[in-house]
Amino acid sequence: MALSTYSELKSSVADWLNRTDLTTAIADFVSLAEAQMERKLRTRQMLSRANATIDTEYAAVPADFLEAKSFKLSTNPVTALGFETIDSLDNLAAKYLSSGKPAFFSVVGGQFRFLPVPDSSYTGELAYYAKLSKLSDSNTTNWLLTAAPDAYLYGTLMQAAPYLQDDARIATWSALYSSALEELQIADDRGATSGGALIARAKTFG
Repeated sequence: MALSTYSELKSSVADWLNRTDLTTAIADFVSLAEAQMERKLRTRQMLSRANATIDTEYAAVPADFLEAKSFKLSTNPVTALGFETIDSLDNLAAKYLSSGKPAFFSVVGGQFRFLPVPDSSYTGELAYYAKLSKLSDSNTTNWLLTAAPDAYLYGTLMQAAPYLQDDARIATWSALYSSALEELQIADDRGATSGGALIARAKTFG
């Protein structure tokens, strides 16, 4: 069976489980697998860019934000902002009592925090890992299902096992799922050093 759409994935999972009564549950299993893959994967296909006006200490992260890769100010020359943990930025704040051109940033909940507090309006460019475009009846495919249908299949089956109290299959699905994710990440890491960069279009946030 093909595994190129959300419907095909759910049908395949039902076939592998030999069950026809899990329509609603399988959708939940897919969602749980996607949540786990978001936590594990960091590939070039997940990279996105966004621009923002930075003129206050805090700014909202993009709606699909997972993790920052780089943050720069479009100054001359370009200013690369250093990432700091929340505690580290709090400690640095004692040294930057006056406003100025931001040099550091951190992620505090759903916001970026900049230090020093901006003394003017700056244009920032963020490169970040974005959340998956989740599968649904209206969003029938995404890059991950196309690139790694096995990861989606085994990840979904692994989520189904506890629900079905099929503990004997958890280790099998988990090993196949982990192998699929590892191979995808290795292939992406290899591709990152063997050709042109994947370019993501910039959007705005904040």
